[in-house]
Amino acid sequence: MSSKKTHIGEHRLAAESMMLHHGYDPKLSEGAVKCPQFQTSTFVFDSAQHGKDFFNYASGRVDVPEGVEPGLIYTRFNNPVLEILEGRMALWDGAEDCLVTGSGMAAISTTVLALSKPGDVVIFAEPIYGGTDTLLNGVLSQYNLQAVGFNGSDGDKGLAQAIEKAKSLGPISVVLMETPDNPTNQMIDIAACKALLEAHDNQGGDKPVLVVDNTMYGPIFQQPLQLGADLCIYSLTKYVGGHSDILGGSCSGSKALINKIRGFRNIIGTNMDSHTAWLVMRSLETLKIRMNASSAGAKEVVDYLAEHPLVEKIYYPGLLTEEDPQYKIFKKQCSGCASTFSFTIKGGESEAFKVLDSMQMAMLAVSLGGTETLVQHPASMTHSSVDPVRRGEIGISDNLIRISVGIENPADIIADLDQALAMIG
Repeated sequence: MSSKKTHIGEHRLAAESMMLHHGYDPKLSEGAVKCPQFQTSTFVFDSAQHGKDFFNYASGRVDVPEGVEPGLIYTRFNNPVLEILEGRMALWDGAEDCLVTGSGMAAISTTVLALSKPGDVVIFAEPIYGGTDTLLNGVLSQYNLQAVGFNGSDGDKGLAQAIEKAKSLGPISVVLMETPDNPTNQMIDIAACKALLEAHDNQGGDKPVLVVDNTMYGPIFQQPLQLGADLCIYSLTKYVGGHSDILGGSCSGSKALINKIRGFRNIIGTNMDSHTAWLVMRSLETLKIRMNASSAGAKEVVDYLAEHPLVEKIYYPGLLTEEDPQYKIFKKQCSGCASTFSFTIKGGESEAFKVLDSMQMAMLAVSLGGTETLVQHPASMTHSSVDPVRRGEIGISDNLIRISVGIENPADIIADLDQALAMIG
């Protein structure tokens, strides 16, 4: 059911235009303007030979011949809606291929496990999402996978130190980082990190795979694959899904890497269901509009907070000045600022809690990137599993509040913050 037109004559279609058309041919679905949901667990083969061929293609035992569709088998392996969604996400990321999963954590865990073996080392930048931190420092150690962290504020120099530490532990399978990170919006030079990994002698093995979790800024304001990353991961739950009503994840990159991860995903069953894929595909149509709108609103909220006497610091790249080393990275890697940022207030946990509990319109909930404004307390919520000493070292203090600005009128969000901050004034 594929229609993969990317050009009109010599004119290349923009990604936001292809989100409404790419991969779908209405003629194959009774003329339906929108792709139907294929709510089925399994698919009928034309013949026993076709069934044999399709399983050989799906398992990787046989390469798919040029011009041949690999065929549909079972929704854990493939489904028309999932395939269209994967094609459209690959377009946003400028990737050869993409796979989708049941959650952002499913994308991260499936990727790390598919690319690692016992005895390997996974390097990660801190801070990182609390669930990822627990996976790397807790769960994976049971499988003889070691994790080495470095402070993201140290950038590629911190990665160089982590590589030196890893040399005595084993070969490096994956380097995983968020840039900008969650929740302090620190950025790491992706190209500089890739150069370090290319120069690293990985104990005779393959080069480490550089994986960037692009949930905070992508795909509208940053494209890691164009900057040197090998793989780009999302929690589609956030900006891409955009309505706080689904869970999903994705991983984009080269066909070789994605095929390896997809085979692992198909066996352990971390795939996305077809109904969720249909909802995410719907959301892709408005992704650019939503992210641009929330970004503009966030800028107004930041301008308000920057003048407030009870606000100590705002972690927002748009406030960087030219003398800050982060400024050059921001300008090189990002085309704008997304709407999620953090700020510290005068006081500690009790003052932060009072502000959060006093919000009347913004919702006190974790997650980000939805149409509604969300606020939360990273130290006691999303990053509560991180060791308190490490939290302090990476900037997650008790007086830090994270806000994800939605698409409400910015003046209303500012009014809500103003009355909440007055409670501690």
